[in-house]
Amino acid sequence: MHKAAVPLTALGLVIAVWIALSLPRSLPQANATSDHAATGDPGEIPGFRADAWQLPDDDLLGFVEIPAGRFLMGSDVVIDPMAFDIERWSSANAQGTLELPTFYIGRFEVTVAQIHAFVEATGYPLDEQVLSGEPRHPAAFISWPDAIAYSRWLDETLRNSPATPVSLSTLLEAGWRVTLPTEAEWEKGARGADGRIYPWGSEPRRDRASYEQRGTTPVGSHECPECPFGLYDMAGNVWEWTRSPYQPYPYDPTDDTEGLENEALWVMRGGSFADPERFVRAANRGGADPGARRAFIGFRIAISPS
Repeated sequence: MHKAAVPLTALGLVIAVWIALSLPRSLPQANATSDHAATGDPGEIPGFRADAWQLPDDDLLGFVEIPAGRFLMGSDVVIDPMAFDIERWSSANAQGTLELPTFYIGRFEVTVAQIHAFVEATGYPLDEQVLSGEPRHPAAFISWPDAIAYSRWLDETLRNSPATPVSLSTLLEAGWRVTLPTEAEWEKGARGADGRIYPWGSEPRRDRASYEQRGTTPVGSHECPECPFGLYDMAGNVWEWTRSPYQPYPYDPTDDTEGLENEALWVMRGGSFADPERFVRAANRGGADPGARRAFIGFRIAISPS
């Protein structure tokens, strides 16, 4: 059963995101290079595999295991004065303890080069601005259906390719699937189990994320040794779609599986290059219409149990 609609007092961030969505559709990229044409094969990219759909060059093709266990979800304004009302767990408790099973999440945001591989394989129609980005930058101008389509294609491709690492094949054969992370999975991946405010700790740091900038940076540009699982760009660069419909807390995983055709907004996480430090906190929640395509909206992928 679904919760009631998001109350007016909880709509502050959603409204703020929609104000942001009214900004110009095209923004310049920071630190962009022109090593490759805007269209066509992006070629060899250091740290990624041209022979494996431009996924990261490691044993799990860029997927990072997030172990099962509890974590703190939501925000307490006593601890984090920048928290929005919609991050509060309930009227009685500012934060909630949630237990998640093991899952895997992408070390990086999905790149323009990876979207090139998807389009070349499928002919999927995308906004032309998606493929105009530099290969190692995060793909932007991505709608929620675009992100779902890529996830489903990669799921099928990994299941059927002999090039898929055995460890990934084993997961997929056991019923796991490539998909978008839920907002709970995303938040645990970003902040770990200790309820930290940013992926790296309690204070904003410009050397750890791309925010209050003019454009995206290549994925993995900001080292984050303090981040709990070695993930990059969980703050800033581009907002990231999740597979969770926008609902008031407390979080209920059944909201991610039932009646999704009735949902008007989908949760985005992480903030973007254009946002202030308040929006790139790990517990911050954004929401947008599934058809929204903007220069600051992208995604990362996960592998979740059925």
